[in-house]
Amino acid sequence: MMMMNRRALLGALGACALAQPAAAQADYPNRPIRIIVPLPPGSPPDVLARVVGERLQHEWKQPVVVENRPGATGMIGLDAVAKAPPDGYTVGIMFLTHTVLPALFGRTPYDTQRDLAPLANLAWLYNVLVVPANSPARSVRDLVQRAGAQPDALTYGSGGIGSPAHLLGAAFCQTTGTRMLHVPFKGPSESVQGLLGGQVDAMFATTSVAVPMVRGGKLRPLAVTSPARLAALPEVPTIAESGITGFEIREWEGIVAPAGLPAALVDRWSRALARIMSQQEVKDRLLDLGMTAAEPDTPAAFGTLIGSELAYWSKLVKSAGLKAQ
Repeated sequence: MMMMNRRALLGALGACALAQPAAAQADYPNRPIRIIVPLPPGSPPDVLARVVGERLQHEWKQPVVVENRPGATGMIGLDAVAKAPPDGYTVGIMFLTHTVLPALFGRTPYDTQRDLAPLANLAWLYNVLVVPANSPARSVRDLVQRAGAQPDALTYGSGGIGSPAHLLGAAFCQTTGTRMLHVPFKGPSESVQGLLGGQVDAMFATTSVAVPMVRGGKLRPLAVTSPARLAALPEVPTIAESGITGFEIREWEGIVAPAGLPAALVDRWSRALARIMSQQEVKDRLLDLGMTAAEPDTPAAFGTLIGSELAYWSKLVKSAGLKAQ
């Protein structure tokens, strides 16, 4: 009889243990949520996180805190996400650079595919290939011809090793068969100032940075990286229209969680993010910030995007001989 009671007790305790996670998921969320951004305040990922966090807070009736954890080209912030409990209360912004870092550095503190659970791609960002207003290059063809005639004589700037501007510049040289010298600065703002000051010959700048300076006559746009011309710069051709084929690169920013997040919570996040990104007000706000809201998709589709980006950039890093410095 005592053995029967012990077995019954153990069974009841086991059932309670199994029920606790389910119960926790049923009333989720019941405390503040944290969105980790691997870059400083004011950066595109930070702005995106705050737009989404504001909507999540309204929908889930819980505080959503944006925590900036910059450093190590974005690895510090994403490592914090990977090592957080997989309970749905910590997520992070992941962007294009994170799929280049494993190849660029050889290893990262986390495994991009094993330690992170993709939730949704949120936005696309496009860039403008710009030169100083007094540059002799008036088109992409001009720039390519000059770079071809003087290997490593022309320079392109970026906000640092592995930054989107660096990657786009490297891919541009690879695609056009030219050699331009990469000049990394300490951040995007410094790289733009370097371009304005004539320290570099060209760079890929985000639309939010490029458009005001183009309109103000400080920079000359040569092409945009978007599939079609941008409404903000309708007179500027795309890279493809400029005669460069095979250059189909666009920045993306999405949300990931620690691996092991229960399927029910993955689904809940996915559905909430899809609703938010479908709101016209959110789409319009992102457009004002130089971003295009991504069409709602599944976590699996975002995972496929991450996998394809890892493969693409691994190949480019090796073929172009890129190295972390």
